[in-house]
Amino acid sequence: MEGLGTIASALLALGLVAVAVALSFYEGLDLEREIGIAVVRSFIQLAAIGYVIELVFGLESLGYVLLLLTVMVGFAGWTSARRARGVPRALPLATVAVGAAAVCTLGLLLLLGVVPPTGRYLIPLGGMVVGNSMNATSLTLGRIRDDIRARRPEIEASLALGATSRQAVAPILKGSLRNALIPLVDSTKTAGLVFLPGTMAGMIIGGADPLEAVRLQTIVLYMLLGSVAIAAIIAGLLSYRSFFTGRHQLRTALPGGE
Repeated sequence: MEGLGTIASALLALGLVAVAVALSFYEGLDLEREIGIAVVRSFIQLAAIGYVIELVFGLESLGYVLLLLTVMVGFAGWTSARRARGVPRALPLATVAVGAAAVCTLGLLLLLGVVPPTGRYLIPLGGMVVGNSMNATSLTLGRIRDDIRARRPEIEASLALGATSRQAVAPILKGSLRNALIPLVDSTKTAGLVFLPGTMAGMIIGGADPLEAVRLQTIVLYMLLGSVAIAAIIAGLLSYRSFFTGRHQLRTALPGGE
């Protein structure tokens, strides 16, 4: 009966999806199909990852945990690269940025003894790091691509005056990094005032002690700030070079966006 209740509650939650579909249809947004695909995919993917995590927990092997996190990084890099179409070598750039953020962040937490080296901690925390790093990488790559194309005359003028490629795109890099970081910075500033973050809310709903939920949520927020900053900076520093030749000349044919 408990399982049926859980399934029934999930089906009832689809009523909110119906509202989104209705609003999309009413406003002519043409997102009904995308919403439907997103709902089906999320259900299948979450169910699949639930079984995979249960299997990994049963094996009690750190190697399988790391393998699962590696697969997550690979999918995140691929997804980010798709959103950054037009950026040369977007796939390896995005994968390196997300992977470096995950390794640095989780590695530091393990080194300092903040979290134990078990799948119960590493998989959910790693998933949060990878997901947020992916979004930051996508935002950074997309913004750099669009700004370099839009501000080409300004960049070429700077190069003509003797600036290096890094100096010529410095304002663009700064803007792209701010664009990637500000959403999470704002969320961190308003945590506990405007909203209860997901980790804390989930623990409280699950019956955990509120103070323990606060402790873990604080770790998560600081962890995500660090990982997003690392991913955005690496993505920015690696990607802008691909728009220039070895002689600091802006490439003649710049790829278009999506």
